[in-house]
Amino acid sequence: MRQPESYIDFAVYENGSEFIGVASATLPTVGFITQSISGAGIGGNIDAVIAGFLDAMSLTFNFRSVSDAAAGLMSPVKHQLDLRVAEQYWNTTAAQKEVQADKYVVVVIPKTTNLGNVAPASAADVSGEYSVYYFAGFKNGQTLFELDPWNQKCVIGGEDYYAPVKKALGK
Repeated sequence: MRQPESYIDFAVYENGSEFIGVASATLPTVGFITQSISGAGIGGNIDAVIAGFLDAMSLTFNFRSVSDAAAGLMSPVKHQLDLRVAEQYWNTTAAQKEVQADKYVVVVIPKTTNLGNVAPASAADVSGEYSVYYFAGFKNGQTLFELDPWNQKCVIGGEDYYAPVKKALGK
């Protein structure tokens, strides 16, 4: 059995070039659109989850300074980014550490950039928030999820939760 222990390190790439100076990333929160249901025969309110419909997602990067990567991501255009992660596991059977490759692919457009602070002997604490148009996650080459609102895809664990909607619409 393998137990996850920690992320070891990560790197961010756009068009094959590695971004230098990315201190950390906060991956998008995945939420589903809901409709509040109430009325006769319902003993209260229910937030019904709408099949395959996603709430808006955001990605955040934190930088130590106004790096080339931070400035480049300010451009109000589409950025396709790969976040590659080395994740450490403990193999309980073999009693040894193992490293696994994780990857997150996002298509983003910048929403805000905070250029941080200027002070002696300190990091600038620069950050950017980006609107996520596409989000996919992979573990050891296997697809965990693919979320693509523009193309009406909500695939999690190999099942497309929007497919029945498309079928009902004759698509």
